[in-house]
Amino acid sequence: MTTAIAAVRVIAEDIKLAHSVFALPFAVLAASMAAFHAGDGIIEWRTFAVPLLLVVVAMIFARTAAMLANRILDHRIDARNPRTAGRAIPSGRLPLGAAIGALVGSSFGFLAICAVFGVLRENWWPLILGLPVLAWITAYGLFKRFTWFCHVWLGASLALSPVAAAIAIDPSSLATPAIWLLAGMVLCWVAGFDVIYALQDVEVDRRDGLNSIPARFGVDGALMISRGLHVAAVACLYGVSRTQPGFGGAFLAAVVLVTGLLVVEHATVRQWGTTRMALTFVTLNGLVSIVVGIAGLGDLVVAAS
Repeated sequence: MTTAIAAVRVIAEDIKLAHSVFALPFAVLAASMAAFHAGDGIIEWRTFAVPLLLVVVAMIFARTAAMLANRILDHRIDARNPRTAGRAIPSGRLPLGAAIGALVGSSFGFLAICAVFGVLRENWWPLILGLPVLAWITAYGLFKRFTWFCHVWLGASLALSPVAAAIAIDPSSLATPAIWLLAGMVLCWVAGFDVIYALQDVEVDRRDGLNSIPARFGVDGALMISRGLHVAAVACLYGVSRTQPGFGGAFLAAVVLVTGLLVVEHATVRQWGTTRMALTFVTLNGLVSIVVGIAGLGDLVVAAS
């Protein structure tokens, strides 16, 4: 038991469980948007609480599976990179077998939650789509071996979270453009900041024959592509504000604030390079997701009251 608890702690630290903040607010927001749609502008919070909790738990399981798959696929690559050699598997703190076991367990946990939606709500779409979603989000680690498009694949993996959450609550909500625009925002936003994150490994990627936008196009080219992706992300977010019933001043203010946060992110990278990655990668992008989630939920609460 002590060994198992220690392994869980190592895994939670290694996969940065706190970084769930990047996708979780978007899943919660999309679930609320779907509930708003299903209730024709009214959210029955008492009946919505359990499905929303299931969405949160499913998200945690899915992200854990995706991160573990990445760590497992990349453990030899990580061992050759000074920045990542201290990660749990290459450093020996987490046996490869234990990581694989945790990957299997978290995948089964995710699929079990998907099945609960079928049992409790007669919505079997989450279970039907569960395996394809797992296959998609766990494949990211492979793509840097073949294409610099890997950043977009990662963005699409996180963009599945609002779509999946909406399907779990009300599949018919996908007929509206707002969920898709929110997913588009997540895709472009994540791909853009993953390009910035990859600036740390330009020389290692080139040495090892790995693909990334910085390795392919250089630092200046990568920053230009990242800026373009973030402009597209803001455009999608503004589209959400215009197409989602119930969104008002708070969400529009969030669009403005997110724009400012992304400008600060790029200014920070331009000024200090990758030396302040904790600020550019974690703090600013964490604020982006939190701001969007809180503003959107706030507007929906007011509109549904």
